Amino acid sequence: MNEDAGPIFRQVATQLEDAIVDGSLAEESQAPSSNELAAFHRINPATAAKGLNQLVADGVLYKRRGVGMFVATGAREQLLKRRRSEFACSEVETSVSAVCPRKRMVTPSSVAATVTTGLPARAAAGRSRRC
Repeated sequence: MNEDAGPIFRQVATQLEDAIVDGSLAEESQAPSSNELAAFHRINPATAAKGLNQLVADGVLYKRRGVGMFVATGAREQLLKRRRSEFACSEVETSVSAVCPRKRMVTPSSVAATVTTGLPARAAAGRSRRC
């Protein structure tokens, strides 16, 4: 695990997400247990469990009582969709800050509000903030 890459439980979750996206962990296949992840990464099992539970909360994994955790149907597409959205938001944010670093005319949230709702930022205020 990389100390500079954020919390360890989040790194565990990201690593499992990467395995799902690249196909090495297929839908409906069993995910590694928290004890397996803990032994592999030499971390506390509770930390590994927190990463797994984050994926359960996100709907990427689901639990089968007494059996383990499995990759949910549609998890790969869900992750790809989320990653595309996050990438688009980060690119808009980077582009806007490069073009008008101190101007408040165009902001990532106003662009996102317009894209999301089809309305200008003032009309869409309070509706949806994706970026």
